[in-house]
Amino acid sequence: MNIPDFDDYPFEIRPLSEEDSGGFLITFPDLPGCMSDGETPEEAIREGRDAFRCWMLAHIEDGRPVPLPNSGGEPGKFVQRLPKSLHAKLAARAKQEGVSLNTLVLAFIAEGLGRRESHA
Repeated sequence: MNIPDFDDYPFEIRPLSEEDSGGFLITFPDLPGCMSDGETPEEAIREGRDAFRCWMLAHIEDGRPVPLPNSGGEPGKFVQRLPKSLHAKLAARAKQEGVSLNTLVLAFIAEGLGRRESHA
């Protein structure tokens, strides 16, 4: 079985809040739902390699298509109205972490989905 090369796929690393136990989250923009975490960025990358391999194996074994690097995966769009206070908190958090509001919200969604999947 030929698994694509980890180094060909872009990834993003973001710090997790202390409320989320700290550490760092790694996500892959081209691979929806593929993520991991670690206490340090280096550990997140090591764990990300394992998550990448598992994600790829599952897709290949199930006959699902594997997105090409830098393809952006299977993007979708939705619009959600937020209370002004929540929008302000999210915008402040994104600025504090040095990421866009969209990136922050995507990380929260991916993290929440990951938690739900691990409890299912």
